[in-house]
Amino acid sequence: MSEERSGYAQAPLGESETFLNFQQALSRAATVNRSVLVVGERGSGKEIAASRLHYLSPRWQHNLVTVNCAALPPSLIETELFGYEAGAFTGATKTRKGRFEEAEGGTLFLDEIGLIPLEVQEKILRVVEYGTFERVGSSKTHESDVRIVGATNADLPTLCAEGKFKEDLLDRLSFEVLFLPPLRERGEDILLLAEFFAAKMSLECGRSDMPLLTEAVRRQLLSYPWPGNVRELKNVVERAVYRAAGREITTIQFNPFENPYAPCIPVAKPGVPENEVPAVPFEATLALDSYEQAKRDLDITFIRRALAEAEGNQKEAALAMGLTYDQFRGLYRKYKEILEA
Repeated sequence: MSEERSGYAQAPLGESETFLNFQQALSRAATVNRSVLVVGERGSGKEIAASRLHYLSPRWQHNLVTVNCAALPPSLIETELFGYEAGAFTGATKTRKGRFEEAEGGTLFLDEIGLIPLEVQEKILRVVEYGTFERVGSSKTHESDVRIVGATNADLPTLCAEGKFKEDLLDRLSFEVLFLPPLRERGEDILLLAEFFAAKMSLECGRSDMPLLTEAVRRQLLSYPWPGNVRELKNVVERAVYRAAGREITTIQFNPFENPYAPCIPVAKPGVPENEVPAVPFEATLALDSYEQAKRDLDITFIRRALAEAEGNQKEAALAMGLTYDQFRGLYRKYKEILEA
């Protein structure tokens, strides 16, 4: 929750066709005075996209005001957006402007818009439709000239079907819906960003030489699925630079919570009591009609084990399983939602 008053948006970094196509669509949407929704996974750069939408628009000389709806209790979102009059509730000793008033003439960026309570959605809908609102505790109508940019990683149409998001509001906000490409779909942009983050971290650590990513590290970066997207890449690369003894980056760690002292716990086969030798082969205990489920579970178990032993390197994991890289990628995509859950 902050107000952006600088004159420029943070420059995006990428050269892949997927990323450039997104930037082209964003630039086109920026010029039209309509609401826009930015949809993307966590860490993919939704706030940067919203900032560019503002600074490439005719409203760029006015305020860009950001409200992180995930950081506010639902009970406070209404007063944060619309303000309140003195005496509106206990503790309201003086009148306070809301974010709509602060963003007058500019852009209001609602991050995690899917978390806004239904009763507040109704008031936002009125602003979008009629350009008017009232502060909490007041009957005086205020006019509002604000462009709304919303961001989410949720499925808003599904939330509408579940009664958690107003369909009328979604219709009003979705003049344009921009889908941010996840990092795993951006190819060589991964290395471009990694080198950028590595150089910045090296300067922060007071080193004069530019970091050098070894070929093995580059392969690991390209094969990792990046569930946390650019934010995760930044953490992984900065951690590797900080830990490196010299200029060359030879090792990276994707999961900083890997405990080197964790005990090795044997995993019992399903349906077989621990420390007990089954009287019949394990496969004979499975029902014949469970073939598809058993095959699926086995595929997932092997993929997870191979990735763990290869430290996230999908090419090495494929080699360990005796598969081609394309075969492994096909399996990974098949079970992607389960593997990244």
